[in-house]
Amino acid sequence: MTASHPIVTMIVPGRDIAAFAAAALDSLRAQTESRWRAILIDDGSVDATAEIFADAAASDPRFRMIRHEESIGLGGARNAGLELVDTEFLGFLDGDDELAPTALERLTGTLAETGSDFAAGAYVRSRFDGERYVPGRVQPWVAAATDPARSRTTIFEHPRASANIVAWSKVSRTEFWTDLRFPEGVAYEDQIVAQRMYTHARAFDVIPDAVVRWRLRADGSSITQGRARLPVLRDYLTALRGGIDVLRSAGAHGAVTARLELILTMDVPPLQEIADTHPDPAYAAEVSAFIAELRSLPEFADAHPDPSLVAALAW
Repeated sequence: MTASHPIVTMIVPGRDIAAFAAAALDSLRAQTESRWRAILIDDGSVDATAEIFADAAASDPRFRMIRHEESIGLGGARNAGLELVDTEFLGFLDGDDELAPTALERLTGTLAETGSDFAAGAYVRSRFDGERYVPGRVQPWVAAATDPARSRTTIFEHPRASANIVAWSKVSRTEFWTDLRFPEGVAYEDQIVAQRMYTHARAFDVIPDAVVRWRLRADGSSITQGRARLPVLRDYLTALRGGIDVLRSAGAHGAVTARLELILTMDVPPLQEIADTHPDPAYAAEVSAFIAELRSLPEFADAHPDPSLVAALAW
């Protein structure tokens, strides 16, 4: 099969990722499921990202490129790609990450078998070891969301699925996205969308396969590596609050408890550590207010954080 018979469209946004874009595109070319199309969205880059995307589109008809002269942000870029999808399935790949070779085969194959609205896989972090980026292991909270495999489950049956909050570990039926879009102009735009996916789905699947290698950039320039900046912190806390609100509004109280356990174990301690030495007192005030909000939730009494997970963050 070629680009004339695609079954899945991958939306690949990127801004100033020239150092990593080729690896992301190579991971698409290496897919065992070749019936894909990719929409490459250069979001106002000032480096060679646009040239890399343009060369890919010129050499392989499965790639299509869109260029934004001015950045509209990751949420806006993904939304722009969504408007162009006309295949049965769709997924996302950030332009600095890489798909595992069997990712699309496993995710689309699972959906073809089950008829679920979307399928979510595991993922690993890829860290720089001084010479190259090396993928690590599947983290325990990711495994809790995706292992063992489950078909046609729901967030009520599988509340720990709520830990998988990234857009790029999933493939969906395109029709499922009719009323779903990403928030624009903020960081951490996928967290609220992920919880809406879980609560809106008639059924979803999870598989234990590590389908994505998520790159933690050596220079610390990833959005997720900038939480010491107050505007980033505010977006981050807004996303955490919003995800919890989505789950609570749907009555998915078990999932709220699961999210609280992870947030209290993994998110709050490093934020408190930053707050202790941050020069702007507003940072500590934001963190303290957020913790107080968590403690006020009815589900807080049932949340039992696992301190052993902290050690896993080093992997």
